[in-house]
Amino acid sequence: MEQESFLTGYVQDSRVRLAMQRGGVTYALDEAAIPSFEWLMVNIQAHDLLPRLDSALRDPLPADARLTLRGLLNRQPVWAAGVTYKISEEARERESHNSTVYTRVYAAKRPEVFWKSIGYEAVSSDDFVGIRADAVWSVPEPELTVVFNARREVIGFTIGNDMSSRDIEGENPLYLPQAKVYDESCALGPRILLRPNADTWLDASIHIRIERAGSVAFEGRTGTDRLNRTLPELTDYLGRCKTFPYGVLLMTGTGVVPSDAFTLAAGDVIRIRIDPIGELVNTVRTVGHGD
Repeated sequence: MEQESFLTGYVQDSRVRLAMQRGGVTYALDEAAIPSFEWLMVNIQAHDLLPRLDSALRDPLPADARLTLRGLLNRQPVWAAGVTYKISEEARERESHNSTVYTRVYAAKRPEVFWKSIGYEAVSSDDFVGIRADAVWSVPEPELTVVFNARREVIGFTIGNDMSSRDIEGENPLYLPQAKVYDESCALGPRILLRPNADTWLDASIHIRIERAGSVAFEGRTGTDRLNRTLPELTDYLGRCKTFPYGVLLMTGTGVVPSDAFTLAAGDVIRIRIDPIGELVNTVRTVGHGD
Protein backbone atom coordinates (compact mmCIF):
# COMPACT_ATOMS: atom_id res chain seq x y z
CA MET A 1 0.00 0.00 0.00
CA GLU A 2 1.39 3.40 -0.97
CA GLN A 3 2.23 5.60 2.01
CA GLU A 4 0.26 8.79 2.52
CA SER A 5 2.08 12.09 2.10
CA PHE A 6 1.44 15.24 4.14
CA LEU A 7 2.52 18.85 3.92
CA THR A 8 3.03 20.77 7.13
CA GLY A 9 5.20 23.38 8.80
CA TYR A 10 7.77 23.20 11.55
CA VAL A 11 9.15 25.89 13.81
CA GLN A 12 12.86 26.67 13.57
CA ASP A 13 14.63 29.85 14.67
CA SER A 14 11.25 31.52 15.28
CA ARG A 15 10.21 30.83 11.69
CA VAL A 16 7.75 28.33 10.25
CA ARG A 17 9.34 26.33 7.43
CA LEU A 18 7.89 23.79 5.02
CA ALA A 19 8.07 20.09 5.77
CA MET A 20 6.74 16.87 4.28
CA GLN A 21 5.71 13.75 6.16
CA ARG A 22 5.73 10.20 4.89
CA GLY A 23 5.87 6.89 6.72
CA GLY A 24 5.88 8.60 10.10
CA VAL A 25 9.00 10.63 9.28
CA THR A 26 8.99 14.41 8.85
CA TYR A 27 11.48 15.82 6.36
CA ALA A 28 12.62 19.40 5.94
CA LEU A 29 12.13 20.78 2.43
CA ASP A 30 14.87 22.60 0.55
CA GLU A 31 13.96 26.30 0.67
CA ALA A 32 15.98 26.98 -2.48
CA ALA A 33 13.73 24.54 -4.37
CA ILE A 34 10.44 25.48 -2.65
CA PRO A 35 10.73 28.86 -0.92
CA SER A 36 7.31 28.93 0.74
CA PHE A 37 3.83 27.45 0.86
CA GLU A 38 2.56 30.43 -1.09
CA TRP A 39 5.17 29.89 -3.82
CA LEU A 40 4.07 26.26 -4.05
CA MET A 41 0.40 27.21 -4.38
CA VAL A 42 1.14 29.74 -7.11
CA ASN A 43 3.75 27.94 -9.18
CA ILE A 44 3.19 24.17 -9.01
CA GLN A 45 0.38 22.39 -10.81
CA ALA A 46 -1.38 19.63 -8.90
CA HIS A 47 -0.16 16.81 -11.14
CA ASP A 48 3.45 17.85 -10.52
CA LEU A 49 3.14 18.47 -6.78
CA LEU A 50 4.34 15.16 -5.33
CA PRO A 51 7.36 14.80 -7.67
CA ARG A 52 8.45 18.36 -6.87
CA LEU A 53 8.13 17.78 -3.14
CA ASP A 54 9.99 14.47 -3.37
CA SER A 55 12.87 16.17 -5.14
CA ALA A 56 13.09 18.80 -2.38
CA LEU A 57 13.24 16.38 0.58
CA ARG A 58 16.16 16.98 2.92
CA ASP A 59 17.12 15.78 6.40
CA PRO A 60 14.60 14.16 8.74
CA LEU A 61 13.44 16.38 11.58
CA PRO A 62 13.50 15.36 15.26
CA ALA A 63 10.48 13.34 16.32
CA ASP A 64 9.47 16.10 18.75
CA ALA A 65 9.52 18.91 16.17
CA ARG A 66 6.52 21.22 16.61
CA LEU A 67 4.27 20.93 13.54
CA THR A 68 1.81 23.66 12.61
CA LEU A 69 0.08 25.39 9.71
CA ARG A 70 0.12 28.71 11.56
CA GLY A 71 2.67 30.94 9.90
CA LEU A 72 2.74 28.67 6.86
CA LEU A 73 -0.52 30.04 5.50
CA ASN A 74 -0.32 33.66 4.48
CA ARG A 75 -2.45 35.36 1.82
CA GLN A 76 -4.64 32.32 1.17
CA PRO A 77 -8.24 33.17 2.09
CA VAL A 78 -10.33 30.64 3.97
CA TRP A 79 -13.92 30.28 2.78
CA ALA A 80 -16.65 28.08 4.19
CA ALA A 81 -19.70 26.23 2.91
CA GLY A 82 -22.77 26.16 5.12
CA VAL A 83 -25.79 23.89 5.57
CA THR A 84 -24.14 20.96 3.81
CA TYR A 85 -25.33 18.35 6.33
CA LYS A 86 -28.95 17.64 7.27
CA ILE A 87 -28.22 18.03 10.98
CA SER A 88 -26.80 21.49 10.33
CA GLU A 89 -29.92 22.55 8.44
CA GLU A 90 -32.13 21.35 11.30
CA ALA A 91 -30.03 23.09 13.96
CA ARG A 92 -29.90 26.38 12.03
CA GLU A 93 -33.68 26.32 11.64
CA ARG A 94 -34.18 25.85 15.39
CA GLU A 95 -31.83 28.66 16.33
CA SER A 96 -33.46 31.02 13.78
CA HIS A 97 -36.96 30.18 15.11
CA ASN A 98 -37.90 28.23 11.95
CA SER A 99 -37.18 31.01 9.49
CA THR A 100 -37.04 28.44 6.59
CA VAL A 101 -33.93 30.23 5.24
CA TYR A 102 -31.64 27.31 5.97
CA THR A 103 -34.06 24.67 4.71
CA ARG A 104 -34.27 26.51 1.40
CA VAL A 105 -30.47 26.74 1.18
CA TYR A 106 -30.04 23.04 1.95
CA ALA A 107 -32.33 22.11 -0.95
CA ALA A 108 -31.25 24.86 -3.37
CA LYS A 109 -29.05 24.36 -6.39
CA ARG A 110 -26.74 27.20 -5.28
CA PRO A 111 -24.83 26.35 -2.07
CA GLU A 112 -24.00 28.79 0.68
CA VAL A 113 -20.34 29.85 0.53
CA PHE A 114 -18.89 32.70 2.57
CA TRP A 115 -15.59 34.24 3.59
CA LYS A 116 -14.25 32.97 6.93
CA SER A 117 -10.68 34.16 7.43
CA ILE A 118 -7.36 35.03 5.85
CA GLY A 119 -4.53 32.53 6.17
CA TYR A 120 -2.24 34.58 8.37
CA GLU A 121 -5.02 35.03 10.94
CA ALA A 122 -5.91 31.33 11.17
CA VAL A 123 -4.63 29.46 14.22
CA SER A 124 -3.42 25.86 14.20
CA SER A 125 -3.15 22.91 16.56
CA ASP A 126 -2.11 23.73 20.15
CA ASP A 127 -3.14 27.40 19.71
CA PHE A 128 -6.09 29.10 21.40
CA VAL A 129 -9.47 29.43 19.70
CA GLY A 130 -11.84 32.20 20.69
CA ILE A 131 -15.42 32.62 21.81
CA ARG A 132 -16.92 36.09 21.56
CA ALA A 133 -17.37 37.98 24.83
CA ASP A 134 -20.70 39.33 23.56
CA ALA A 135 -22.09 35.87 22.68
CA VAL A 136 -23.89 33.52 25.04
CA TRP A 137 -24.09 30.42 22.82
CA SER A 138 -20.80 29.39 21.22
CA VAL A 139 -19.90 26.09 19.55
CA PRO A 140 -17.10 24.53 17.52
CA GLU A 141 -17.83 23.18 14.04
CA PRO A 142 -15.52 20.33 12.96
CA GLU A 143 -15.12 20.36 9.18
CA LEU A 144 -13.16 18.64 6.47
CA THR A 145 -11.29 21.44 4.70
CA VAL A 146 -10.14 21.42 1.08
CA VAL A 147 -6.86 23.06 0.02
CA PHE A 148 -6.74 24.49 -3.52
CA ASN A 149 -3.81 25.99 -5.40
CA ALA A 150 -4.02 29.20 -7.44
CA ARG A 151 -5.49 27.23 -10.38
CA ARG A 152 -8.29 25.97 -8.12
CA GLU A 153 -6.89 22.46 -8.39
CA VAL A 154 -7.30 20.32 -5.27
CA ILE A 155 -4.01 19.88 -3.43
CA GLY A 156 -5.37 17.96 -0.46
CA PHE A 157 -7.39 18.06 2.75
CA THR A 158 -6.90 19.29 6.28
CA ILE A 159 -8.97 19.66 9.46
CA GLY A 160 -10.91 22.85 10.18
CA ASN A 161 -12.77 24.28 13.16
CA ASP A 162 -15.29 26.94 12.15
CA MET A 163 -15.96 28.53 15.54
CA SER A 164 -19.47 30.00 15.65
CA SER A 165 -21.74 32.11 17.85
CA ARG A 166 -25.13 30.47 17.42
CA ASP A 167 -27.13 33.10 19.30
CA ILE A 168 -25.81 35.90 17.09
CA GLU A 169 -26.51 34.08 13.81
CA GLY A 170 -29.86 32.86 15.12
CA GLU A 171 -31.01 36.38 15.90
CA ASN A 172 -30.73 37.31 12.22
CA PRO A 173 -29.06 35.43 9.33
CA LEU A 174 -27.51 38.74 8.20
CA TYR A 175 -25.41 38.61 11.37
CA LEU A 176 -23.58 35.53 10.07
CA PRO A 177 -20.28 37.44 9.49
CA GLN A 178 -20.28 38.57 13.13
CA ALA A 179 -21.11 35.05 14.29
CA LYS A 180 -18.34 33.50 12.21
CA VAL A 181 -15.56 36.04 11.63
CA TYR A 182 -13.68 37.30 14.67
CA ASP A 183 -10.27 36.84 16.31
CA GLU A 184 -9.21 33.19 16.70
CA SER A 185 -12.42 31.90 15.12
CA CYS A 186 -10.68 29.79 12.46
CA ALA A 187 -8.43 26.82 13.29
CA LEU A 188 -6.71 24.60 10.71
CA GLY A 189 -4.23 21.75 10.73
CA PRO A 190 -2.01 20.34 11.91
CA ARG A 191 -1.11 19.05 8.42
CA ILE A 192 -2.43 18.71 4.87
CA LEU A 193 -3.12 15.25 3.46
CA LEU A 194 -1.89 15.49 -0.13
CA ARG A 195 -4.45 14.25 -2.66
CA PRO A 196 -3.64 16.24 -5.82
CA ASN A 197 -6.55 16.65 -8.23
CA ALA A 198 -9.03 14.80 -5.99
CA ASP A 199 -12.60 15.09 -7.31
CA THR A 200 -14.42 13.17 -4.58
CA TRP A 201 -14.61 13.63 -0.83
CA LEU A 202 -12.07 11.97 1.38
CA ASP A 203 -13.88 8.94 2.80
CA ALA A 204 -13.49 9.77 6.46
CA SER A 205 -15.06 9.82 9.88
CA ILE A 206 -15.05 13.18 11.68
CA HIS A 207 -14.88 12.94 15.47
CA ILE A 208 -15.00 15.74 18.04
CA ARG A 209 -14.50 15.65 21.80
CA ILE A 210 -14.78 18.63 24.13
CA GLU A 211 -13.10 18.30 27.50
CA ARG A 212 -14.00 20.47 30.49
CA ALA A 213 -12.14 20.28 33.79
CA GLY A 214 -10.83 16.83 32.93
CA SER A 215 -14.20 15.35 31.89
CA VAL A 216 -15.87 14.91 28.52
CA ALA A 217 -18.48 17.67 28.12
CA PHE A 218 -19.50 16.65 24.59
CA GLU A 219 -18.57 14.02 22.06
CA GLY A 220 -19.90 13.43 18.56
CA ARG A 221 -19.13 11.86 15.22
CA THR A 222 -20.18 12.12 11.59
CA GLY A 223 -18.82 11.09 8.19
CA THR A 224 -18.14 12.71 4.86
CA ASP A 225 -20.60 10.25 3.31
CA ARG A 226 -23.35 12.48 4.76
CA LEU A 227 -22.32 15.60 2.84
CA ASN A 228 -25.18 16.93 0.73
CA ARG A 229 -22.87 18.63 -1.80
CA THR A 230 -20.21 17.17 -4.08
CA LEU A 231 -16.63 18.40 -4.21
CA PRO A 232 -16.90 19.55 -7.88
CA GLU A 233 -20.14 21.40 -7.04
CA LEU A 234 -18.59 23.43 -4.23
CA THR A 235 -15.42 24.01 -6.25
CA ASP A 236 -17.49 25.36 -9.13
CA TYR A 237 -19.50 27.84 -7.07
CA LEU A 238 -16.48 28.95 -5.05
CA GLY A 239 -14.64 30.01 -8.20
CA ARG A 240 -17.43 31.04 -10.57
CA CYS A 241 -16.74 34.77 -10.26
CA LYS A 242 -13.75 34.87 -7.92
CA THR A 243 -10.08 34.16 -8.54
CA PHE A 244 -7.60 33.13 -5.86
CA PRO A 245 -4.10 34.16 -6.97
CA TYR A 246 -2.44 32.63 -3.88
CA GLY A 247 -4.67 29.59 -3.48
CA VAL A 248 -7.67 29.14 -1.17
CA LEU A 249 -8.99 26.81 1.54
CA LEU A 250 -12.63 25.78 1.81
CA MET A 251 -14.30 24.48 4.96
CA THR A 252 -17.09 22.14 3.89
CA GLY A 253 -19.68 22.38 6.67
CA THR A 254 -20.35 20.56 9.90
CA GLY A 255 -22.25 17.36 10.54
CA VAL A 256 -21.79 17.43 14.33
CA VAL A 257 -23.93 19.81 16.39
CA PRO A 258 -24.00 19.78 20.22
CA SER A 259 -27.37 19.99 21.96
CA ASP A 260 -29.02 23.39 22.16
CA ALA A 261 -28.24 23.46 25.88
CA PHE A 262 -24.48 23.28 25.29
CA THR A 263 -22.14 26.24 25.00
CA LEU A 264 -18.36 26.44 25.08
CA ALA A 265 -16.57 27.95 28.07
CA ALA A 266 -13.09 29.38 28.47
CA GLY A 267 -10.67 26.59 29.31
CA ASP A 268 -12.47 23.91 27.30
CA VAL A 269 -10.21 21.73 25.15
CA ILE A 270 -11.53 20.88 21.67
CA ARG A 271 -10.16 17.78 19.93
CA ILE A 272 -11.15 17.16 16.30
CA ARG A 273 -9.89 14.00 14.61
CA ILE A 274 -10.15 13.10 10.94
CA ASP A 275 -8.07 10.07 9.98
CA PRO A 276 -5.65 9.86 8.31
CA ILE A 277 -5.09 13.61 8.65
CA GLY A 278 -4.68 13.53 12.42
CA GLU A 279 -6.00 15.63 15.31
CA LEU A 280 -6.55 19.38 15.68
CA VAL A 281 -6.40 20.39 19.35
CA ASN A 282 -7.25 23.84 20.71
CA THR A 283 -8.02 25.43 24.07
CA VAL A 284 -10.86 27.96 24.28
CA ARG A 285 -10.51 31.52 25.55
CA THR A 286 -12.74 34.60 25.46
CA VAL A 287 -11.93 37.34 22.95
CA GLY A 288 -13.19 40.92 22.61
CA HIS A 289 -15.59 42.62 24.98
CA GLY A 290 -19.30 42.62 25.68
CA ASP A 291 -21.83 45.39 26.19
